[in-house]
Amino acid sequence: MPTPAPAPSGGHRREQLLDAADRVVQREGPAASMNTIAAEAGITKPILYRHFGDRNGLIGALTERHTAGLLTAVRAALTEPLERRDQVEHVIDTYLAAIESRPQVYRLLTHPEPGDPTGAGNALAPALRQIAEEITGAVQRQVDLGADGPLLSEAWGRAITGMVLAAGDWWLEQRPCPRARMVQALADLLWGRLAAAAALPPVLPPVTPPTGDG
Repeated sequence: MPTPAPAPSGGHRREQLLDAADRVVQREGPAASMNTIAAEAGITKPILYRHFGDRNGLIGALTERHTAGLLTAVRAALTEPLERRDQVEHVIDTYLAAIESRPQVYRLLTHPEPGDPTGAGNALAPALRQIAEEITGAVQRQVDLGADGPLLSEAWGRAITGMVLAAGDWWLEQRPCPRARMVQALADLLWGRLAAAAALPPVLPPVTPPTGDG
């Protein structure tokens, strides 16, 4: 007789359940039920509750999964060794590609259902604050804005994040143009002052002097 496959570990099983929840949300949207998710995973609803507590816990776990991935992608885009205009477009494209790849999950994290007491529709807000801080830091490190640099970098970090969020939301809903055209349109809007500012020299790590043997 064949040897039975080992049962998945707790962490691996949790990821499998989140995969199932992802698939259901992608098909059915933010109103996906625990019953449907449990059926997709091939388990009973009490087992799903055992892993996540309740629907809020499941939504929280999905939020953590997707916002962590989005933050990682944006951070990587901000550190790519690209020309400034190319980097602006790359960061915008990274965000739009992320929401385009899982539009129903994005809607779950940004658009509350009528009367939804869970606050799931505001789940992306903490990640957006972190993205704004990442953009602020990148502007501070890379762009010479003179004496107003601290103020402008903070303002721009939040303004860029809000602009791309609102424009991306509209673009995902209406699909008025291909993603590449939307990226170009948003980058054109940002480009004026960014193009005029000088680049700051890269910050090099401190050099540790070699140690001798005596």
